Amino acid sequence: MKKKHPQLAAGTRILIVRLSAIGDVLHATSVVHTLRHIEPGCHITWLVSPPAASLLANNPDIDDVLIWDRRQLDRAFAQKDLRGILRSLAAARRLLRPHTFDIALDIQGLFLSGLLTRMSGAPRRIGIHERHEGNFLFMTELAPNLTVKHKIHRYLSALQPLGFDISTFQPGLVLALSAAQRSWAKNFWQGHGIETGNPGHPLLLVNMRTTWPDKNWPAENFGRCLHTLAPHIQIVFTGAAADTPYIAKAQQMLGRPSLSIAGNTTLTELAALFTEADLLLTGDTGPLYIAEAVGLTTLSLWGPTHPDIYGPLTAGHHFVLSPHNCTACCKTKCRHHTNACINAITPGSVAEKIKRLLP
Repeated sequence: MKKKHPQLAAGTRILIVRLSAIGDVLHATSVVHTLRHIEPGCHITWLVSPPAASLLANNPDIDDVLIWDRRQLDRAFAQKDLRGILRSLAAARRLLRPHTFDIALDIQGLFLSGLLTRMSGAPRRIGIHERHEGNFLFMTELAPNLTVKHKIHRYLSALQPLGFDISTFQPGLVLALSAAQRSWAKNFWQGHGIETGNPGHPLLLVNMRTTWPDKNWPAENFGRCLHTLAPHIQIVFTGAAADTPYIAKAQQMLGRPSLSIAGNTTLTELAALFTEADLLLTGDTGPLYIAEAVGLTTLSLWGPTHPDIYGPLTAGHHFVLSPHNCTACCKTKCRHHTNACINAITPGSVAEKIKRLLP
């Protein structure tokens, strides 16, 4: 990326506001990586919420990470607890108050992120051009409304009002792992009887569930797909503890030994484990982007969302797109109540892709 002309004084203090979710936070690391490359002398602080906050630890492009737990606010809203809402926002204000910012970039585009951006006290507040409720009210500037669809490019548009040319941007997510974390991963797999680094016994990781129910391929389909794979392929299921019943159903249909580590790892531990695997089979969900960030090849399934908008932009990633005529609505709930798009992906089509990637 080239700079049109200098815009930022040395030591300019910049706040990034992107609270969640896992994939979007990792997408936004492209913004700070680009900014650090262009203006190495600026000071970058990121306001983020757990659990995604752990993914920013040791990121070389970030000087400070401010962690504010938005889940407390979400619970207070759900319970219509006005005092809880005010307490949570007051905690955010206390967190931001000791800091001085020259510029704040809101990479989330929500009313909440806009409010937090305003609380930062930054005189220059730049928002991305998203269709969310009232965010623009808190901004002093809005990034241009780009014609490109992908989220990373839209996030990067926040740099354009600073005078930067993003046309030559090279995509890449940043997730830093320590030597100790990588060593832990090797010991973890060894302790569970999983062989890594052997092309004759490739390691396939399977992440079955997402936070959007309509993006979830049925457990039966996973089972039928995996049942057809050669026995030399090692299969390990990942995910949250709540995914266990779905994994158990797929394991039963698989008909041979497999391992589930669902609910037994943190996000950074999962990232470290990904570095030792050969392929991740998943939907459009956070682990897909963790895999991209650490260089693990992926095969992802797409129904109500589309890789042109959300998918990995780097090499080494493969997609199975729904053949259904109703796809990429980007709605959290199917308006037809059938989940027809994701269900139209057949186990056989996915199995054939895996067999080509793990011969």
